[in-house]
Amino acid sequence: MRTTSTGPVAAEMIRRLEAALAPTRLTLTDDSEQHRGHGGYNPAGESHFSLAIESPAFSNMTRVQRQRAIYAALGELMDERVHALSIKASAPGE
Repeated sequence: MRTTSTGPVAAEMIRRLEAALAPTRLTLTDDSEQHRGHGGYNPAGESHFSLAIESPAFSNMTRVQRQRAIYAALGELMDERVHALSIKASAPGE
């Protein structure tokens, strides 16, 4: 299952996460509008996201290892375009 906005940044995030982690569940929500007037807000949108992802790749990984794997998959998007990413990562059955 996948839910997201249709913007180009979200689409690229999903593409990268699917390629790197083969998730069984992925929900990406653009929360940018909720941060209007706060630090990192980009009027163009797609600056703040919430991610819920389930992947077999996360089995036997700690929470920090899972977050590092997600950041590695997203690469330069995290430096150049995404200001904030809230992550809920799990392995199947958790």
